Amino acid sequence: MRYYSIIITVIICFSCAEKVKNKQKTAIIKTKKDSVIVKPVLSKDTVPKEFIATHFDFPVGKPNAKGYYNAQKFTKNYHLGDDWNAVTGGNTDLGDPIYTIAHGYIKEAEDYGGGWGNVIRILHFLPNDKVVESLYAHCDTILAKKHTWVTKGTKIGTIGTANGAYYAHLHFEIREDITLPLGPGYSEDTNGYVDPTEFIKKHRTIKDER
Repeated sequence: MRYYSIIITVIICFSCAEKVKNKQKTAIIKTKKDSVIVKPVLSKDTVPKEFIATHFDFPVGKPNAKGYYNAQKFTKNYHLGDDWNAVTGGNTDLGDPIYTIAHGYIKEAEDYGGGWGNVIRILHFLPNDKVVESLYAHCDTILAKKHTWVTKGTKIGTIGTANGAYYAHLHFEIREDITLPLGPGYSEDTNGYVDPTEFIKKHRTIKDER
């Protein structure tokens, strides 16, 4: 009987493993108004065509950052992103809207505390099969829902102070290496990061170059 019990246990474990394996390969897509809810496992084959990122805009004062200025540009003081402030200064932009720069998939949306505060991270699947990530930090509120698809120009949060750590502004990054951890925000090593403003200017419209 013990011999048969071992065989049955092995069969059950193998069956469970196969179910998990097949589950990871399957992307369940559910339409809900303007967003699509999917599993966090993504590949270019599971990205809905209507969410391919073919156009990019700025994350504030859409589409061209009207009323805002870049207070600390990429690489200044080893900065890994851009800091967007309202031209009116101080905390006058507290609560102002933050918009997604292109169609994408919300990878993370949570409060990391410390100097980061509320952070939103979005993956953008380009028509040439490349993928980039945009990061929006120090948010006052998060309106984005993790593991959902969003369209360009969607309000995903509001400008904040990282729970009072700074004057209100948006810390904004674009990464070509989407495997990077949250990171330090400042570093001499810029591998995997790109100049956000220059990237947006060069990718206002992207054609399929495959």
